[in-house]
Amino acid sequence: MRVAPLEGWRHVEVADRHTAVDYAKVLKDLSDTHFRKAKKITLVQDNLNIHKPASLYEAFPAAEARRLVERFEWHYTPKHGSWLDMAESELSVLSGQCLDRRIADKQTLVEEVAAWQQSRNNKHVKTDWQFTTADARVKLKRLYPAI
Repeated sequence: MRVAPLEGWRHVEVADRHTAVDYAKVLKDLSDTHFRKAKKITLVQDNLNIHKPASLYEAFPAAEARRLVERFEWHYTPKHGSWLDMAESELSVLSGQCLDRRIADKQTLVEEVAAWQQSRNNKHVKTDWQFTTADARVKLKRLYPAI
């Protein structure tokens, strides 16, 4: 799941696996296809072990990996706060609106997810994020240093 919450854009990919190389290819696609004109791409993600710049070096030659690493501004949600990741919120919507029933096979799943994605993107559904830094300092006070 890739989400640009203020753009009203998301891209969902149904995959059999999620390796470091797969992740690196997703980042290259974000950089070179979806946001090729952006000077810097802010990347907010959970702490999954493959969600690291090192994945790019595993997948691409060093020069290409470095180019991609520098395109992103890397941010991670707190280890026990992945729900802060807006992609997680979007996955929850996907689950409720599209995956709330048994789907017989992968091809049907791919088609259903693509239709859901297209509908959401055509409507430019944005994320209405209301969790402020002040709220985070209260709710996640054990994760934030005292100031």
